[in-house]
Amino acid sequence: MTGLQKGLWAAVAVAALGAGGLALFDARSPDTTASAEANAPASVVAEFELTGHNGVARTAEDLRGQWSLVFFGFTNCPDICPTTLAEIAQVMDDLGAQADAVQPLFISVDSERDRPEALAEYVPQFHPSILGLAGTPEQIEAAAASFKIFYERVPEETAPDGYTMGHTSQVFLFDPEGAFVRLYSYGTPAPEITADLRARIDADG
Repeated sequence: MTGLQKGLWAAVAVAALGAGGLALFDARSPDTTASAEANAPASVVAEFELTGHNGVARTAEDLRGQWSLVFFGFTNCPDICPTTLAEIAQVMDDLGAQADAVQPLFISVDSERDRPEALAEYVPQFHPSILGLAGTPEQIEAAAASFKIFYERVPEETAPDGYTMGHTSQVFLFDPEGAFVRLYSYGTPAPEITADLRARIDADG
């Protein structure tokens, strides 16, 4: 783990102590792991037209040929998002050479604040392989409907600009053909995700 990642983990620990309300709200969102698993794989589809944090337009077709780890969140998230992104970063480090077979995505549900330039400052701090994706309200709504995820704007006086975002906290895994494979619930340890991915990559190879 790099020094930056250790620093992010420390910040996450502090934020988690002071922002438990958001964590509870997020974890209790309607699209829980159980309900999402019940709907998949028939109804969970990776479809989107968004802009990467490098300014390049991206669609789900660009991901074919790699395993995809997809997480929805926003840059002003105090705890759940940085925790999950740090876990994904650790997974990518631990995969070593096999990391080339995996593309992690961070899709922002906060279209008002999270433009590509904002994601370009935020996402690479966790890991250079993670691709941040931004979009218009309509594009985010379409992507959320495709993935069957929940999100909403929540007024919060103490948050930046007076609001925060409630959102589904699980990580989606799709295979190289774009088919939904499984969900990793919030808090799944990096070693557990890494072991699962290693087994799938080995079996696929």
